[in-house]
Amino acid sequence: MILGLSYIIATYNRIAFLKVTLEKLLAQLQPDEEIVVVDGESNDGSKEYLQALFDKGRIHQFVSEPDKNQAHAWNKAMLLARGTIIKKIIDDDVFCYKAIRECKNHMLLNPEVDVVISNDLGVSLEHYKNINRQGRLAQFEEWKNGTKPSFTFGDVHMLVRRSSLAFIGLYNTGFVMMDWEYSLRISYLNANIAYYTGYNALNVAHPQTVTASRDNNLIEEQGKRGCVFYEYPGDASEISLWSKIKIMGGKLVKPVSKHDGQLNYGPVEDMAAKYDYLYNYIAEVNNAQPFMFLKKN
Repeated sequence: MILGLSYIIATYNRIAFLKVTLEKLLAQLQPDEEIVVVDGESNDGSKEYLQALFDKGRIHQFVSEPDKNQAHAWNKAMLLARGTIIKKIIDDDVFCYKAIRECKNHMLLNPEVDVVISNDLGVSLEHYKNINRQGRLAQFEEWKNGTKPSFTFGDVHMLVRRSSLAFIGLYNTGFVMMDWEYSLRISYLNANIAYYTGYNALNVAHPQTVTASRDNNLIEEQGKRGCVFYEYPGDASEISLWSKIKIMGGKLVKPVSKHDGQLNYGPVEDMAAKYDYLYNYIAEVNNAQPFMFLKKN
């Protein structure tokens, strides 16, 4: 059977988030879809949890080994994917699988489309009811009309055609803000991007968010380099809007050690309740009105 979609996950020592995310994904999985998980050799129980799911055939591909960095892990997952379309699932974010499936079907019906992106939502887990609606539609329109040669978007709501990787490439392992560089590269290469006006993802910020602990000086230096290379004039920031939200959200709450496998959000069931609220929210947003696909041409 030809696989229509590969969901890819890269994770390390975040079992509480991973269990919530995989529970939701497994409940929505369709016969022509697979789940690929790359674990950075976690020591918090994630490795054993994932191995058990793999042994039961609930996840389809599983690797647990050290990674050189975050981009390296995601690249391994993309290379393992067998589906026509690849969707990145970040273990601490929220997804609308109905909207993802609409994006998947659009790409399957339109083989010329390399990438689909959508509007997105953002929130801090500590203040989980203060949800912001975001989008890059204005930037997409400027790029589509030839006003700007490149623009940024977050990969949390991106779907990629696997065969298009030969053209757009993998993540640049030399960039800290890998989604920022990747989006600029994809648009600068004039890949065929379609824009879905619905919301297929909601990004959640918290102290363990990778972006929350990054080196601002390094981000600024890489941002300047990327702006020159991709002729990107910027739009009030040298990092993507999604990454700004992640950094902002990470600063709203007390930081924790990156080696700390425990979360300080109270009982696990409290966190699950917050995620249930967020999953219901994005579903309601997408059910409230019809959305459309805006094509490059």
